[in-house]
Amino acid sequence: MSQVFEGYERQYCELSANLSRKCTSAGAVDGEQKKQKISEIKAGLDDADALIRKMDLEARSLQPSMKATLLAKLREYKTDLNNLKSEFKRVSSANVNHAARDELLELGMADAMMVSSDQRGRLLMSTERLNQSTDRIKEGRKAALETEELGVSILQDLHQQRQSLLHARNTVHGVDDNFTQSKKILAIMSRRISRNKWIVGSIIAALVVAIILILYFKLTH
Repeated sequence: MSQVFEGYERQYCELSANLSRKCTSAGAVDGEQKKQKISEIKAGLDDADALIRKMDLEARSLQPSMKATLLAKLREYKTDLNNLKSEFKRVSSANVNHAARDELLELGMADAMMVSSDQRGRLLMSTERLNQSTDRIKEGRKAALETEELGVSILQDLHQQRQSLLHARNTVHGVDDNFTQSKKILAIMSRRISRNKWIVGSIIAALVVAIILILYFKLTH
């Protein structure tokens, strides 16, 4: 819930309870004391109207999920304020005689206190439900953050594994290149050995022929 709205809400509840007590006490006095009480109640009602407007602006500036709940609470506060205004009109009325006025005030304040008590009970229940919803939202947000962190960790592991595979692939390609180069070198060496064999064989054959010719000439002469 908005902390600003909660601050206005606490101020209004305190002001509403104070106005209820002043309306009750104003009905039991006359003369200057009554005028002073009426003046104080009127100023308090103006402050209550200002708080209602502030709560309304704050509630409408919030997200839709919270706005609907806070506006529902605000409607109950407006009803409570209307009841207080009705009691103020009864207290300040000069056309009602003292006995009838006292009776009306007593009945009206009893009804107002009953309504106010019932409304406050509903408000407390609504606040409790809102707090529970807020807790569930916080838990869901926490679970989402944990899931996001797990996903990031998995992606990092996959990236590291990909780098390892690429490194292994490059190593295999290097070994394959080296093997190919070694085969070429061995082929060249094999050809050179074969050529050297032919050369040595040719030299040996030439020597044999030369020896045979030398022996032949020696034997014939």
